[in-house]
Order: sequence, then C-alpha cells, then structure tokens
Amino acid sequence: MFTSPLLFIFLFFVIVSWIVSSRLKSKFKAYSKVPIDYGMTGAEVAQKMLRDNGLMNIQINAVKGTLSDHYNPTNRTINLSPDVYHGRSVAAAAVAAHETGHAIQHANSYSLLSFRSALVPLQNVSARILNFIFIAMFFGAFALPGLLPFDLALQIIIVCYGIFTLAAFVTLPVEIDASRRALAWLNNAGITSHDTYGKAKDALKWAAYTYVVAALSALATLLYYVMIFLGNRD
Repeated sequence: MFTSPLLFIFLFFVIVSWIVSSRLKSKFKAYSKVPIDYGMTGAEVAQKMLRDNGLMNIQINAVKGTLSDHYNPTNRTINLSPDVYHGRSVAAAAVAAHETGHAIQHANSYSLLSFRSALVPLQNVSARILNFIFIAMFFGAFALPGLLPFDLALQIIIVCYGIFTLAAFVTLPVEIDASRRALAWLNNAGITSHDTYGKAKDALKWAAYTYVVAALSALATLLYYVMIFLGNRD
C-alpha cells in the first residue's frame, strides 16, 4: 500500500523526465550546428548582454559537464558548459543569454529569484530529514515507531515535500522569465535573425519543460503522502 503507488509515480516521472531530457539534448545537438549571426561565442553573448544591461561586475566561467550551465547568485557568476562557453551556435547563444537573464533578475532584485534562493537552505535541511526517516523505514517499519510516531513521521514527510514542491513551482516563473529576457534581448540586439530566433525559442522551451516535469513530480509525491496521512486518520 505504501510502496507500490509511490514506485509507480516515481517510474512514471523517471520515464517522462528521460523523454524530455532526451528531446532537449537532441534539440541542443541540432541547434549547436546552426551558426549564430556575427559568429559570437556563448561567452561573448553573455558578456555583451551584461554590458547592454549595465552589469560589469559579473564573472563568466567555463565549467565541466554537458548542459551544466547555471547562474550562481552567491558569488555572482555565470557558469557555462564548454559547448556553450566556446560554441558559436544558436543553442550556445540561447543558453548563455538565458543564464545571463538570471544575472539580470538578481541585479534587479527579482522577487521570485530571491524567494527561490531563500528556499535552498530549507530544501537542504528537508533532504537530510527525509534521508533519516527513509533509512529508518528501510531497516524496517518496526524501527520507526521507536523513534517517532508514524503519523508524526508522515507529517514531517509532507512538510519536507511541501518545501520541495513550493521550490519547484517557484522555479517555473523564474526560468520562464529568464528565457523571456534572453529571447527579447537576442532579438533586439540582432544576435538572432528571423530564422534563428525560432530555433533559440524552441531550445529554451524544451529546457523549460524539464522544470515543468520536476514540479509535477514533486506535487504528485506530495499529494501521495497527504492521501496516506488522511487515510491513516480515518
């Protein structure tokens, strides 16, 4: 009763996530072969977008990995994967501009970005608490009541997954807004043309889908534990 539905939810979203991730990688691979106007690298695109927005104190770094691109608000750095940092393609320009969009959000005190950053410590604590509870469950359901009542354990799990779900859904508008800023700038700055703009938009659309899947997965898991808790009370 406790494991099977959760396992089904987990497997369902693993499959959906794999499909979306595979589609994103294929889009990135295809658009990495489409040259961008002016032949700018992703790093140069990010640098120009920063200058155009009056931001001169943000560092652009090359980091290892594939699609490992991210903006770090803690040290105010834009971190681009090698294919994006050195790439001179539509895909590289779109991803670089997207991450720069986060830097602009930060500089403009975009409230949802600040809220998401504030949730990170809570997510880390929640993850450690869940690890403790699930390890106790793994070694046997008899071990958990000796540590805390089952209903209390469920309530803690619900709170933790509530934090994960909240963070996942807050992330959605943050990512969409960063893409909106990126696409508007790419178009206005003439970095993309009529033909390449649509490809940049498509690449960022599939990137956004990964966050949609993550949010729905978190919500489904949260609702599952809420149903277990309510059923246990009846």
